[in-house]
Amino acid sequence: MMTSNKILGFAGVVICALLLTAGCVEKAVKPKVEPKEVETIVEPKEDKPTVQLALKFTAQDSTTYKVTTVGQKTVAWEGPTESKPAAFKGGSTGNRIEMTFTQQIQSVDDKGNALARITIKDLKYSAVVKDNAVTDFDSSREKDRNSPFYKLIGQSYTIEITPAGQVLKTIEINQALSAVKGTSTTHKTAATLLSPNLIKERHSIPALPAAEKNKLQTEDNWSSTKTFDFGMLGSKSYERIYTLKEIKSTDSGRVAVTSMKAIPSSEMAEQLHKEQTSGLLSRMFDNTDSYTGELKLDLKTGKIEQYREEIKSEWVAIDLAGGKQGDKAPAALRMTASRLYHIEKMD
Repeated sequence: MMTSNKILGFAGVVICALLLTAGCVEKAVKPKVEPKEVETIVEPKEDKPTVQLALKFTAQDSTTYKVTTVGQKTVAWEGPTESKPAAFKGGSTGNRIEMTFTQQIQSVDDKGNALARITIKDLKYSAVVKDNAVTDFDSSREKDRNSPFYKLIGQSYTIEITPAGQVLKTIEINQALSAVKGTSTTHKTAATLLSPNLIKERHSIPALPAAEKNKLQTEDNWSSTKTFDFGMLGSKSYERIYTLKEIKSTDSGRVAVTSMKAIPSSEMAEQLHKEQTSGLLSRMFDNTDSYTGELKLDLKTGKIEQYREEIKSEWVAIDLAGGKQGDKAPAALRMTASRLYHIEKMD
């Protein structure tokens, strides 16, 4: 029978090996050709249109968006039930936030940066801890109108946002914070939705290139880095590589479609390696992950049609020794973490 200590004693630490490949280049032999017989052929260059990937703002313009963010962690025991430690507690823990808001442009400066007033129209918030629902709020339900979360409906705050989709600062949030002031856990959770960090995360569009590099052709790419903290399993840094895949024609104009695929980043690699190898858990688990995204930008209006970014990471530790006892399958501990960001234009 396996104990929890036995899980921590799993043998077989997996060491990832880097496969180094080298190519061989043969020395070309140039044939002797008389100069008069040499003909230079110039291949015609494909004519690709250049487009500007940037947000555009017009004073007093108003647009409605819906943002969904999800963060979830799951721990599961796999294998014979009788070998599961008595103290093991698995399940999923996380939250899901859906916020619909109007974005009204108050003013635009000479750099194209805008002051945008955000007004919350609808809100859903759910949270679970080890598969147990602890919060389930939906502003469209009559029974939820006495919740502190409902006091956020109609509240506003202002952000300064750049054409590159960066939120420079948040202002005028005190009135909204006062509406959810209270000592209960629900009051405090509602207030966290107005924290500067969450506001910036909600309204930033990381898929857009820097201002000096936003004139692009299809198949051009650019990149940025993102680091995630996975608690006891350490941190991981990724290089998000964006590619302008195509320009689609629509009834209203043209839409630029950009894809994103992330790879482990060399930036901060040494520091993160030290953090991960210093923890016992990170050395015991095999890790795989997927990190992708897609952006659709209306080139005429300079507005986001939709943007989606999702990471899924999984760690697995297997007790190979346990599987050698009779015909029993080896026990395994599987941990997953996922995070989603999705914004879409509603009107």
